[in-house]
Amino acid sequence: MTTPIAAYDIARSPGCPFDPAPAMREQSRQAAVSRTRLWDGSTPWLVTGHAEHRQILSDQRVSIQPANGTPRLNPGEAQSTSHAAPSFILLDDPEHARLRRMATGAFTVKRVEALRAPTRRIIESRLDELVAGPNPADLVEAFALPVPSLVISELLGVPYGDHEFFQANSRIIINRNSTGEQRGAAGQALAGYLDGLLGQKLAAPADDMLSALAARVTAGELTRAEAVGMGVLMLFAGHETTANMIALGTLALLEHPEQAALLRDSDDPKVIAGAVDELLRYLTITHGGLRRVALADIELGGETIRAGEGIVVVNETANRDPSVFPDPDSLDLRRDARAHVTFGYGIHQCVGQSLARMELQEAYPALLRRLPTLARAADLDDIPFKHDGFIYGVYRLPVTW
Repeated sequence: MTTPIAAYDIARSPGCPFDPAPAMREQSRQAAVSRTRLWDGSTPWLVTGHAEHRQILSDQRVSIQPANGTPRLNPGEAQSTSHAAPSFILLDDPEHARLRRMATGAFTVKRVEALRAPTRRIIESRLDELVAGPNPADLVEAFALPVPSLVISELLGVPYGDHEFFQANSRIIINRNSTGEQRGAAGQALAGYLDGLLGQKLAAPADDMLSALAARVTAGELTRAEAVGMGVLMLFAGHETTANMIALGTLALLEHPEQAALLRDSDDPKVIAGAVDELLRYLTITHGGLRRVALADIELGGETIRAGEGIVVVNETANRDPSVFPDPDSLDLRRDARAHVTFGYGIHQCVGQSLARMELQEAYPALLRRLPTLARAADLDDIPFKHDGFIYGVYRLPVTW
């Protein structure tokens, strides 16, 4: 008798909104590598274990390029025929490496540390406005979304006055329910916007990342379309992921006041950095699954993945693997969580992770110290979680102090 293949189900339990989907957890308990069934009837491999996650994402025999047959996790991806701008994150080496090198310069340790003081000023300014405004307030709108939007705007050279435009189109792109046409139109809108800004930087360079990309276009190192693709990626990923992490992380801390106190009361940068990594591990907001396709036969977790077969790699179960993180369902800010895979692993891991970490290291302590009585202003059951997003978080977070 053939064992039925479980459907791919990332629906989190309303009663446990910080934990991975129950169905995904159960499949992970049964095997670190197994089959799953997608909406279109296809049955790619599902990789849920931590060691297997790292192994497959480090294997040069897998491809990330959609044209090679990576799984499509929802109908919107299958309907989408428009790629507004090429993105290096959807390319394999050596082309991926060539383009990635041109983006990493903005995220070196030295560059990110230079942004720490300006980020602190942005955070303090937003906290001033929050305190001066209505109480209760929506922390997403008043703090979590503006902070990374302002930081990435300054880094890229994008006018923050256009934030409503780029935030609205970003929301369409990450919503699972968006059709391919909607997602394509939003991507084209962002690409057209960045192309216009790039043209301005070509004519009048400034001290920002778009100007640096424009200089590479002038030097013939990048095509204009490639530069636009990088700009779209940095603008989109640079505010959406961190904004969701600030809001969801704050909510998790409010639900664990003893952990919040540890972070609020420490002035040790190592303690704060460790706390941020634990929050990244515990929450794993990138919960849509990383898609790959095998280019050759690969042995993984006791299974043979054949050439041409699709693979879905799951971050959130790898981050709750008890063989790596004892008592993984507990939020413990003293834990050494540096082995988490929230930013992915291997050559395609998040290029802006150092910037995200820095922003979180500044945002959480500043918020908790400025508002030591911060609390939810709504029942947990009434908070709208982003169950429909590729990036997990909350749409609103009513708070009081």
